[in-house]
Amino acid sequence: MSAVAVCLLSCSLMRAQSAAGATSADSLDAKTVRHSIDMGHADLALKQIATLRAGHGVMAGLNRLEGLAEYQLGDLHAADKAFAAALFEDPHDVESSQMRGLTLFRLGRPADAIPLLEAAGKQGALGKADPNYILALCYMDTRRYDDARHAFAAQYGFAPDGAAAYLIAARMLLRREYLPVSQSFAQKALAINPNLPLAHELLGEIALAGDHLDEAIAELEKEKVNNPLEPSVYAGLGEAYNRAAKYDDAQRNLQASILLEPNATGPYISLGKTMLKKGDAVAALTYLQHAEQLDPQNFRTHSLLGQAYRAMGRVEDAARETEKAEKIQQASEPRIDTQH
Repeated sequence: MSAVAVCLLSCSLMRAQSAAGATSADSLDAKTVRHSIDMGHADLALKQIATLRAGHGVMAGLNRLEGLAEYQLGDLHAADKAFAAALFEDPHDVESSQMRGLTLFRLGRPADAIPLLEAAGKQGALGKADPNYILALCYMDTRRYDDARHAFAAQYGFAPDGAAAYLIAARMLLRREYLPVSQSFAQKALAINPNLPLAHELLGEIALAGDHLDEAIAELEKEKVNNPLEPSVYAGLGEAYNRAAKYDDAQRNLQASILLEPNATGPYISLGKTMLKKGDAVAALTYLQHAEQLDPQNFRTHSLLGQAYRAMGRVEDAARETEKAEKIQQASEPRIDTQH
């Protein structure tokens, strides 16, 4: 090929690449921005939005996309502002309604989030989170407990006033430490259906959370009779008996839990603690080493291993495990960034 031909071909390729670049810039639209967001490139999406605004001025849907990008980046205040603008532009924008509700919930404004999430829920919208779930949390935080139960029932497809709805709401209320309401809902579930599985277990957990050990043991023993193959019941009993200083009962129930579910870390840790209380450091070490194999990053395991080694006179091993426990715990603690 002659030098002239090479030059012409090179110029032709450069023109083609230039034209392709222009086409790419010209083809930038809301769909492209959405693709960037969906692929996790929120920074790029914000740049694309700025380009579109500079070239087209007002463009439908850009405020919603900006909100989604800011939400992905964790700037909740900027996301809230963008979603508010999107809803001002289109009050029937279901995604913006849901996402602004979710944003307000995360900003600690559940009362403001409720009407937005209610509107999204009526449309059956699903996005970053099920609106029924977030709505139920908002209801709980504003003390609207029956509304929370109805929202959980809607999420799971249960009758709003049935035993299952009461039990699920009780579980969620316990998770957020609303103990008296959680207890009353679990009791209501049992009143509706006395044979409801795991209801006595939940009442036992609630009692345990309130440090009512005799009540916790009584409820968990009832669940064990009705539900003999549930390993978490035996684990709960082990914890309750441990705290009541009834170590033989704790050991027996924790070993039963392990037989039913050999891959759960918690019962091995509890057994290690129980055996240390009983003065059997060698047995404690066996259980705790197995717990470490299942979950090497559990600081409680390493802390108890340190105690076991210390009880056996293995000072260097004890110091190593205690140091590991402290490092794991420190790494898991939330950090507050200080600005200088």
